Amino acid sequence: MLVEFRVTNFRSLRDEQVLSLVASKDKTLQDTHTLETGVNAVPKLLRSAVIYGANASGKSNLVKALQYMRGVVIESASMIQPGQTYAVQPFRLDTESASQPTEFEATFLLDGVRYQYGFAMTPERIVREHLMVYKAFKPQRWFERRYDAETGKDVYDFGPGLKGPKNVWEGATRPNALFLSMAVQLNSEALRPVFDWFSGKLVVFNEQAQLNPQIAIQRLKEPEGRKEICNFLSSADISIADIDVVTRKVPGQAVHFDLVAGKTEVRTEEMEENQLRFHHITENGKAVFDISEESSGTRNLLFLSGPVLDILANGLTLVIDELDTSLHTLLVRELVRLFHCPEANKGGAQLIFTTHDTSLLDAPNLFRRDQVWFVEKDRDQASGLVALSEFSPRKNEALERGYLMGRYGGVPFLTDTLGLKH
Repeated sequence: MLVEFRVTNFRSLRDEQVLSLVASKDKTLQDTHTLETGVNAVPKLLRSAVIYGANASGKSNLVKALQYMRGVVIESASMIQPGQTYAVQPFRLDTESASQPTEFEATFLLDGVRYQYGFAMTPERIVREHLMVYKAFKPQRWFERRYDAETGKDVYDFGPGLKGPKNVWEGATRPNALFLSMAVQLNSEALRPVFDWFSGKLVVFNEQAQLNPQIAIQRLKEPEGRKEICNFLSSADISIADIDVVTRKVPGQAVHFDLVAGKTEVRTEEMEENQLRFHHITENGKAVFDISEESSGTRNLLFLSGPVLDILANGLTLVIDELDTSLHTLLVRELVRLFHCPEANKGGAQLIFTTHDTSLLDAPNLFRRDQVWFVEKDRDQASGLVALSEFSPRKNEALERGYLMGRYGGVPFLTDTLGLKH
């Protein structure tokens, strides 16, 4: 479960921004919208968070920052080559920030243990890296790494909590690789849970990582999975009684690499193609439709259903940029309520998403005040993130109206009706 995410100097996020999933002491909707952690320092976490902001305000950059951190953790030891640079983008509208490192830090809970892991990087190298572990109230520093510009070397400080051949891992870690990632590649069992949280328990969907239809299709091929997806769609008031997956062989081309001979060969092979058939039943009759005949909203919800059901079953953290794209506002509400339902969400899954759908703000019992966030740019074009709870809105305040009036920030400032006056 994600506790907190921090980012500094990434794209429009110049100053440190903090997204916190720690629930406030407000008892409103506590039984459904929060999770008991069993950890005294963070007794309750939020099951969801929604982020609002005008176009180009920076809300998508927050999602990209978390996605970028995840990517560096997963790929720095295995995919990044020696001397290869990163395409990390600092804030470039002032000269000082443009030359400073980009920093990320994520705090999360795994099996009752709180991990606080972060690093700072330039395009050329990792300049700082640290891991704090809270097995009790007092933290343990497992390792800290910093780049010494005078010697041109990394300096490491290890704590007694980290077991294993630390000197071997240190020696194998390249300047442009994370110590965490390299140690896990060299079979560090102690650090494996941290790496696995990023690779397996954090799921991010945006324009750079879009929904994969194959996840839902594979689930549809299993009787229990097909039943779950049909129930999921039915709960969203979509009149689909059943979905068939018809698999057939079609001619295709595959590229084969012969590493010994140094040759590449394109071969014609039979490949599998999956065709979905949707069975609709109403009081007046029934019919079968191909996927091309379904609305984009139904297709998106279907492709989202596979990952969502897996995320709910395994207690993962799902982050989606612009969840309301091609989804009706009522479907978005039902999806959020699914994460808030203790019976459906027994594993402690979390949903974090950005949206322009302001009607969600006044939807009855959909969000607590500490679940709503706003992103707005200042005069320097730097993005700032602020929680609705910081504005101390009244209990029955019309939040949608207040937001659109600019009371909480995060809305575009329009002049001259977008320049349409003559």
